[in-house]
Amino acid sequence: MLRAQRRAADQPNLLFLWTDEQRADTFAAYGNERFRMPVLNRLARESVVFERNYVTQPVCTPSRCSIMTGLWPHQSGCLNNNIALRKETPALPELMGRHGYRTAYMGKWHLGDEVFAQHGFEEWVSMEDGYARWYSEGRDANAVSSYHKWLMGLGYAPPNGKRFSRDWAVRRPVEHCKPAFLAAEASRFILGSGSQPWLLSVNFLEPHMPFFGPYNDLHSEAEAPVPANYPGDTMQPEPEDYRRKRKGYYEKGFEGLDLKTRAGWQRLNRNYAGLCTQVDQALGRILWALEASGQAENTLIVYTSDHGEMMGAHGLVGKTVMYEEALRVPLLIRAPYRKQRPGRVERNTSSIDIVPTVLELMGRKPAAPVSGDSLAPLMAGGAHPEPFVFSQWNAAGGGPNARTVISPEGLKLVVHDKDHSMLLDRRKDPLETANLIGDSARQAEVARLKRELERWMRQEKDPLLGKNLP
Repeated sequence: MLRAQRRAADQPNLLFLWTDEQRADTFAAYGNERFRMPVLNRLARESVVFERNYVTQPVCTPSRCSIMTGLWPHQSGCLNNNIALRKETPALPELMGRHGYRTAYMGKWHLGDEVFAQHGFEEWVSMEDGYARWYSEGRDANAVSSYHKWLMGLGYAPPNGKRFSRDWAVRRPVEHCKPAFLAAEASRFILGSGSQPWLLSVNFLEPHMPFFGPYNDLHSEAEAPVPANYPGDTMQPEPEDYRRKRKGYYEKGFEGLDLKTRAGWQRLNRNYAGLCTQVDQALGRILWALEASGQAENTLIVYTSDHGEMMGAHGLVGKTVMYEEALRVPLLIRAPYRKQRPGRVERNTSSIDIVPTVLELMGRKPAAPVSGDSLAPLMAGGAHPEPFVFSQWNAAGGGPNARTVISPEGLKLVVHDKDHSMLLDRRKDPLETANLIGDSARQAEVARLKRELERWMRQEKDPLLGKNLP
């Protein structure tokens, strides 16, 4: 149990913890008792667990933009990876207003100008992760990250003479990997905060690819099994784009692993589990610092991820598809200063609602319009105005766009403009192996979901409305 001595009347702090590419079913709160995640399991027991939280778009930049701004990708302009968040679009600290808060962002940003402080964050602890080529005009193209400088201080030299790559970094001892670095920096910030209220966002790259790390062999094959819906290539019809992706992984493998074999997928899953544990270890140090600082009971903790990871489900790696493993992510919220009791929210929720939820729990109103609705009433056992949740895919290079609606009872309609659409029924088919879009007995349900999708697209001014969608 986290404890603290600060007065409940103090302005609450915000500790926003998030990962990259972590699917929901990676720790006990979501049914996984196998992965070694003691710290996250403990945090979940003290939090409100949102059982079915879905991202706005299953890829990094668009989703993390929604988490930072409360806007849909088509509203923020962050439609694809490596598109910068516009300077005039406020992020969370700007939406909250200063109110005397000390603010810091640490870790992966992926919203443009990776190593430069911006959007209301005063302190910036960065990891460039290969994003230097997307720095804005006028930025120093040779600027390196905080992690780069830390590694140099340890005596390392970049293998190519310029920057430390992701593949190089994951092969260091665990105490020199990115999670340990971020844990040390976050702990320093928390322990040095004094009496000033603070907002700290810590974003881990892990368990994002490259799928390699110090704990590759920590989990057995039984503890990190290949998903039950592997190889998952029997759905008819399945979007052709998904089939092309699967064929590519089968023929070319991934990160040196032969994905023609179950053994290759098994190795991938064991490595992924090890990366999840590496994050858990770092979380332990951060939460220790919070408790030691005496501020735990006056700190709002939010834990989530920007999207999931297929890890062999349907024979796929990564995200970019509308299957459950890519869309569904963990969401934990701990607000002890509000006398918030631990619990579970079983209904569908969306990451678009995180910003308004945080602002309400911090006692603030957004300084600019946001699209989501606060989940705080749900945390107190109340209702939420939107019973359906939505997600989108905005294709680059002329590929198929998609819009998805998920009903309260677990029906998922995925509408593509240039590919096969899908109706999936997670009540009867939780592994999403059957596409019911052509079933004559399900057309009334398809029509109902299309109406909901069209209503949402009109409400959120989606430019794809009427362009073969829905």
